[in-house]
This record gives sequence, structure tokens and C-alpha cells, in this order.
Amino acid sequence: MRLNDGYSYREVLKPAQLSGPQTPTVLAYLSRRYPHSSAAEWQARLASGEVTLAGQTASGQEPLCSGQELVWNRPPWSEPDAPLHFEVVHDDPALLAVIKPSGLPTLPGGGFLNHTLLHLVRQQVPGARPLHRLGRGTSGLVLFARTQRAASLLSRNWREHEVHKTYLALAAGTAHQLTYDVLVAIGPVPHPRLGTVYAACPEGKPSRSVATVLEQRADSVLFSVDILTGRPHQIRIHLASIGHPLLGDPLYAPGGLPRAELPGLPGDGGYLLHASRLEFTHPFTGRRTELHAPAPHTLTAGSPLLF
Repeated sequence: MRLNDGYSYREVLKPAQLSGPQTPTVLAYLSRRYPHSSAAEWQARLASGEVTLAGQTASGQEPLCSGQELVWNRPPWSEPDAPLHFEVVHDDPALLAVIKPSGLPTLPGGGFLNHTLLHLVRQQVPGARPLHRLGRGTSGLVLFARTQRAASLLSRNWREHEVHKTYLALAAGTAHQLTYDVLVAIGPVPHPRLGTVYAACPEGKPSRSVATVLEQRADSVLFSVDILTGRPHQIRIHLASIGHPLLGDPLYAPGGLPRAELPGLPGDGGYLLHASRLEFTHPFTGRRTELHAPAPHTLTAGSPLLF
């Protein structure tokens, strides 16, 4: 498998990150802040010269100070497989809209760098800025800005809830009403394996989704979901909170909380969620623009449920 180009993870240290009875060393800080790797693994990276502090190769024993730049120069690595394609559905001097396949991350993270939608798009449109993201397992529309002005205007519209998004979702269970107006707050909750994860949380941020039944199947429900806020994993959490977790979701159980025992990694696919419609005001023309992504066959309704 071909290696990527490696990546330099940079951060400027802040006072809050260094709080405690003792000033942490580089090794102690990295082990605490990034527990995906053990102290022994971080020490091996330090020994091979991969970490720098304030521009100098770090041994791991240096005490940290606020304002210093800490960099891990990660060597090239083989990334997990992903579908390396996308489809363009809209292209003009301000905006680019594409359809992302399920299984392709939108942004770098979790071992993915080149196998991401952002990397693929920027190979064709350098400087394209994603205005939102979809989870790795979610397919459908992703909107990019081609200019800083377009990005600023649309980002403001997003904050003011003037951008409308509709998803198709296949969830477990039997629906007992046609429409669900879900107002469950979403925030970080503790998890024995993941540390923290977003889930249904009374102290979380206000969130709203409107789920409409399109079809009741033998053991599942096909929903159309309009989201009026943009919280992490909002549809997965909201549908689970009303007793309809997405079929195959490895993370969320009925009630909207994460499963204590996970059948796989949180980013694994297996569920069916598709961003099918995006409506917004074009930042340059001022016209309302509506884009669509054709639904996968498994998310196409046959005989709508009648109540």
C-alpha cells in the first residue's frame, strides 16, 4: 500500500493546558493529552527525533511553557482503505458542491490524511474550503467555498440557521407517529472506552431535528430528517433518543446515549445516512439555491407508510 506524505501536528501551548501542581514535561504532556498512544510509544517517537519544542528537537524531559510551539512530525504511514472518488453536482466561481460516498472521511483525522474528501477536492480545486462536514459513514452533499468572501457569507448564514439540510436515514424499530419534533440537547458525556463522546445530555446545547416517516419496513423505518441545528452526530443521537437508532450504528443505543460495549470503532460505517438536500442563499447572486443528491437504492422509499 502506498504511503502518504506524513504530517506535522502543531499546537501553541496555552496556560490552561499546563495547569497542575507541577509543570509537565514534554513526555508527560503528550501522554496525558493524546492517550491514543502510550508513554512508551511517545518516548520512542521522541527518541527518533519526531517531536520538536520551540523549534528544537525534544528529548521529552523539557518543562513546558505557555506560548511554546509543540510539533509532532509524524512520518508517512499507510492509511485505511476508503473510496477515493466524489461527484460534482454544482460548480461556479464561488461554490463547489460534491457528493461524498459513504466510507470516505470529510476531513483528516483518525489515521486518515490523503484518503479524505478534502484532499481529493483540493487536488482539483486548490484552496477549496469545506463549509460543513459529514461523518465518515454518511454519504451525500458537501459544500465548499472557492473564495474567502463566499466562505464568510455562508458561514454567517449557517450560524443564523438560514441554511436548510435534509437527510435520509434508515433506523430500527416501528414508528408510532408520522412526524417527530426532537428537541433533545446534545453535549459531551463520559464513556469508559472513549473518554468523552457527544450524546443526549440535559446540560448540552439546544438541538432540534424534525423526522418524518417515509416508509415503515419489516424491521426498520425510513426517515426524512431536517436538522435545524448542527450538533455533532445530531441525527444519530436524536433518532436514537426517540427509540430509533440507525440500523448498524456502532455507537448510539436507544435513548441517545453511547453503548458501553462497542461492536466496533465509533467511526465505523454500517449505518445508512445520506445528506440528500441542501438549500441556501447564494453568497454572490443572492438567489435561493437548492441542491440534491440522489438517494442510494436502500434509502429509496417504495410504499410510503399511511397513518
